[in-house]
Amino acid sequence: MAEKEQQRLGLEQSQQMRLLPMQVQVGRLLEMNSLEIENEVKRALDELSALESVSAEESSSGTDDSYEDFNETSEEIQMADYASEDEIPVFHRQGNSYDPDSYFEPVAVNPDNTLWETLIQQLHEQNLDDSDFKIARYIIGCIDDNGYITRSTSQIADDIAIATGMEVSPEHVRELWQLIRQFDPAGVGAVDLRDCLLLQLKRKTGKTAEIATEIISDYFDFFSKKHYSRIVSAMGISQDELRDALALIHQLNPKPGGQLNDSLMDERSRHIIPDFLVESDGDRINLTLLNNIPELRIEASFNEDSPAITGGSKSERDTRTFIRRHRDEARSFIRMLALRQETLFNVMSAIVKLQRDFFLTEDTGKIRPMILKDISSLTGYDLSVISRATAGKYVSTPHGVYPLKMFFNERPNTEESGSSHEIMAALRKLINEEDKTRPLTDDALTEMLAKQGNHLARRTVAKYREKLGIPVARLRKEL
Repeated sequence: MAEKEQQRLGLEQSQQMRLLPMQVQVGRLLEMNSLEIENEVKRALDELSALESVSAEESSSGTDDSYEDFNETSEEIQMADYASEDEIPVFHRQGNSYDPDSYFEPVAVNPDNTLWETLIQQLHEQNLDDSDFKIARYIIGCIDDNGYITRSTSQIADDIAIATGMEVSPEHVRELWQLIRQFDPAGVGAVDLRDCLLLQLKRKTGKTAEIATEIISDYFDFFSKKHYSRIVSAMGISQDELRDALALIHQLNPKPGGQLNDSLMDERSRHIIPDFLVESDGDRINLTLLNNIPELRIEASFNEDSPAITGGSKSERDTRTFIRRHRDEARSFIRMLALRQETLFNVMSAIVKLQRDFFLTEDTGKIRPMILKDISSLTGYDLSVISRATAGKYVSTPHGVYPLKMFFNERPNTEESGSSHEIMAALRKLINEEDKTRPLTDDALTEMLAKQGNHLARRTVAKYREKLGIPVARLRKEL
């Protein structure tokens, strides 16, 4: 007889954290950097009808007496926040209310051509028919920003056939590719580093150039691993001849196209806008939160003390609902923005307090061990809030701009009192002062650090050396 199924009723307690919509929005605003928050405020001014920015005159006087005469747009208000035209961000200069010819210099006037433009100019100087010109132009399009070809000749031939329907043989593509490899800058159109160096050495003359060419052509593996004694033995040359050849090779450009691709737009895209400014005056440190956010307020017609619609018709009720909803949305955005600014300032104040020695000296060796919990203990914020507030943020000092993530570092181990920055500073100093003909191995570096009081495992020393971008001892050896 099968056992009867039994039903049991139990009571179980569990905890579950739910974020309110406003908390989610604040977290999103915290993750934004200075430029992103400026764009977010501009978007809110465009979309939230109850939100407006306060003019510079009203903000300084603290009164609303001039409201009736106020007829500036939100874009004009934001422009008034800048001291001069040079300080106006690019995205403001391109606004509809400003003349681009007066405030924005287009990329086309940049005197420095890109690699593609340079190669196309040289291509026009060649005596090619229309068909070959199109093929060569397509080949140039397959050259990356560093000057290296990214497709094989057979792949390029297939691409041209698919894109244009024009049948072309890989051999003909190779002929035009060889022509482009003669263009400036020297080394352009190479397939790899070895090929790039050989293209540059072919343009040089003399015995030293011949030796350097043979080294790269026949002993590139020995060269890349710095097995110089094997090169001397295999080629039958003297140490002086090898030294001269290596000096010539080191003068070559491993990325021939890189120097031509710093266009104005590239510079703008790589430009870092700091979120904080820290300045020291003796023992006093001043912290400023950098942004170009205008003061915001509720538009007068949405205020609670504006003439109310007291009727009870459906249209009047809908009007009151519309006004109330848009007023609440604007107030919510103002509160969230204020909370973001307060949180960022408090978090950065805690970082400055813990890393005071660094901001007074700007010596990275003085960065003390610090983790998210240290900031949390000073501010009372949750770890996730601190993580969002510091992600992608930068601080400007008199001597440079630093990412906030640089200040977060743990001790190498529980027995050490110094930070990883102090260890890396000591490691860099040892390597900079080493005998370059007999560079220090990781074992030797470990022993020397131990004598300084930094007791670390060899693998930890190797990890810090790699983090500094320093190669192993064999690759640091010089003649």
